[in-house]
Amino acid sequence: MHPLLQIKDLSIEFTQDKITVPAVQNISFSTTKGKLTAIVGESGSGKSLTALSILQLLPKQSIFKGEILFSPDGKEQVVINNLSEKEIIQIRGNKIAMIFQEPMTSLNPVFTCGYQVMETLIRHQRISKKEARQKTIKLFEQVELPDPVSMINRYPHQISGGQKQRVMIAMAMSCQPDLLIADEPTTALDVRVQKNILQLIKNLQQQNNMSVLLITHDLGLVADVADDIIVMYKGAIVEQGKAIDILKDPKHPYTKALLACRPSANSKGKKLTVLKDTAEIIKEDPVPKKENSSNNKTVLSVKDLEVSFPSHKNIFGKTTSFFKAVDNISFDVMQNEIVGLVGESGCGKTTLGRAILQLIKPAAGKIILNGKDITSISANDLRHIRKDLQIVFQDPYGSLNPRISIGSAIQEALKVHQLYDNDKIRKEKVIGMLEKVQLSADYFKRYPHQFSGGQRQRICIARALALDPSFLIFDESVSALDVSVQAGILNMINDLKAELNFTSIFISHDLSVVHYISDRIMVMNRGRIIESGDANEVYFNPKMEYTQQLIDAIPGKRLTQSS
Repeated sequence: MHPLLQIKDLSIEFTQDKITVPAVQNISFSTTKGKLTAIVGESGSGKSLTALSILQLLPKQSIFKGEILFSPDGKEQVVINNLSEKEIIQIRGNKIAMIFQEPMTSLNPVFTCGYQVMETLIRHQRISKKEARQKTIKLFEQVELPDPVSMINRYPHQISGGQKQRVMIAMAMSCQPDLLIADEPTTALDVRVQKNILQLIKNLQQQNNMSVLLITHDLGLVADVADDIIVMYKGAIVEQGKAIDILKDPKHPYTKALLACRPSANSKGKKLTVLKDTAEIIKEDPVPKKENSSNNKTVLSVKDLEVSFPSHKNIFGKTTSFFKAVDNISFDVMQNEIVGLVGESGCGKTTLGRAILQLIKPAAGKIILNGKDITSISANDLRHIRKDLQIVFQDPYGSLNPRISIGSAIQEALKVHQLYDNDKIRKEKVIGMLEKVQLSADYFKRYPHQFSGGQRQRICIARALALDPSFLIFDESVSALDVSVQAGILNMINDLKAELNFTSIFISHDLSVVHYISDRIMVMNRGRIIESGDANEVYFNPKMEYTQQLIDAIPGKRLTQSS
């Protein structure tokens, strides 16, 4: 019997400016039916390129070497890299399905979510539209989408990032493939749904004797579901074997470092471990505890804030009812304080952040920044305070202009706000910011599509920080990063907070990250703040059952508790 998937001596290279850059270097592995294999590594390690090569989706300028063998019946092997475009189309989405890393750009904005899943079913299973609709509703129920019947008729822009990802998962699982490739399938999901989706994929794998190739940057995430683990570093496999063996007794220093990077319950107040180029574990000294420099000055005050969206229209197109995404919320943020805002996808936390920035107009309430009600000022006055009020958006790819280099994108913000005397000084500032977020100065002239998802997120953080804002909103700003870079970014935010005394709201679905970075935590559910308080108090002594559920759902919790 042949393994379901076998990769032999795979190498992928790119040529740029007559220089050949290796991305994947001579890797070999196999996976059998009924097994969940996790490929783990930092952003840029080559794991996504490996997945794309299986379905022959590599960019045209790539140079491919090696063999990819596929054997759904265990008898006859098909050499995938020798198939014609017509032949590979019959395999994509049918025999081998893939959940892509960025659901925001993977869904077609002009078609409803239901139509896009139904199209896959009709094409590959040759069923009627009515049957496809029924199956789609069942799939939406399986991936825990709210109100699956109405979700059929919603467009991608009408649902949250986490909900978009669940639509992609439903689409990938629709034809019950022999092999499911899941490329960071839970990156944008809150921890409870993240746990449920991984368990769902695991259950489907066992029920259908399906093989799953799960790509992630987080070793803790796969602790409960993976049968085998492959660890990649700089395009090469440095360790592979049974999941239980690697998690309990990792051999390679890079694997040990990956396990040490994730925030644990006892890491608050200490520097997080960051991977160095040598892939050695480097333990930083604890951060000296500083007195709270807050001086009790209120920087931001939100009072009785409501944000509503139309939920139903009559036959004449007139809105007859509204859905409250933010429901009568009030809170204060003090100077030099990081307030964590945590909750599941769709709870309203991103909408609240955008309302504070006046990117969404609230239906009621006040937002007072440094003593000024910004809900009542003119558009011209609002533009003047944009420099001091910055946001790092959740979707890094959608936040960057694909037509301009990343250096120009960051420099543009400095020009708009007339910072620094000339372009030479601005360029030096941009390069300094790139290096602060662990990106090389050589990247200045590269374009967004030339970077991984995690690298694009770091670019967006650099752009926001380049303006030296006094108030920052981080909207899932580390959700797409591998654990090592996440640790580096969290350390950087702590350092910059101490250096620049900025004030911040940190939005995330990951309570362990929010606990580590925040002074206070607010827990949000269904548009309301249901619990708030000191970060340690909320994390270790939650009063609400919902908060306890978020804590219980933290991925790899048993690993971080023992670290």
